[in-house]
Amino acid sequence: MAHVIAITNQKGGVGKTTTSVNLAASLAEEGKRVLLVDMDPQGNATMGSGVEKGDLELSVYDSLMEPVEAKSHIVLSEAGKFDVLPANADLTAAEVHLLKLDDKEKRLRQVIQQINRYYDYVLIDCPPSLNMLTLNSLVAADSVIIPMQCEYYALEGLSALLNTIGQVQDHINPDLEIEGILRTMYDPRNRLSLEVSRQLFNHFADKVYRTVIPRNVRLAEAPSFGVPVMYHDRGSSGSKAYLALAGEIIRRNKAQAV
Repeated sequence: MAHVIAITNQKGGVGKTTTSVNLAASLAEEGKRVLLVDMDPQGNATMGSGVEKGDLELSVYDSLMEPVEAKSHIVLSEAGKFDVLPANADLTAAEVHLLKLDDKEKRLRQVIQQINRYYDYVLIDCPPSLNMLTLNSLVAADSVIIPMQCEYYALEGLSALLNTIGQVQDHINPDLEIEGILRTMYDPRNRLSLEVSRQLFNHFADKVYRTVIPRNVRLAEAPSFGVPVMYHDRGSSGSKAYLALAGEIIRRNKAQAV
């Protein structure tokens, strides 16, 4: 059975989609069977994986409407060597249609239950807002990775997100856990970055990943080529950081399974 991880932060611009795509590629590089589920109507994770969202005949929207058909909606990211349940603008309509369903917050869970035996990891790229798509992602997940920049307002956003996760735990998915907090766009020369890091370790201890994702030009360039950064510039600091993150996640999961 796959380990299902939602990658989420209600604040935009924190490297959420960058993390989803590059972590998927890095886990695949480690020999893991990986599915990336794009739950953002912008379809940036789809495009960053080398899948043209404009050419899709079927997408995650169709999966949410007909969960038993989900396997037929999956495409291979040839650029990243992992599978993708892709998204495009059709997903915007899912907000309206899901509200009419009795099990509206559990549709993605039903989708993943149909296919999780084929994978070691399922990563869900959530939209940068709290809506029905994000709620579906949190209900479907075993755990959550929270990418965040080490800046003042990020701590406020983290508090709001933890409150949301707590509500999901209380009412729908009691087994949901925080997988880890990932520091992104990290600059160790910045005193504020160091101070926010210190506060994170004080409050969350080993939930904070030791791996940090640096500001990196190659990492920023890769989506425009439709490839994960390791296939754009494997020697870049961004590529090395995501490979290190994949290794850290795998080691943690092994330790927890013992």
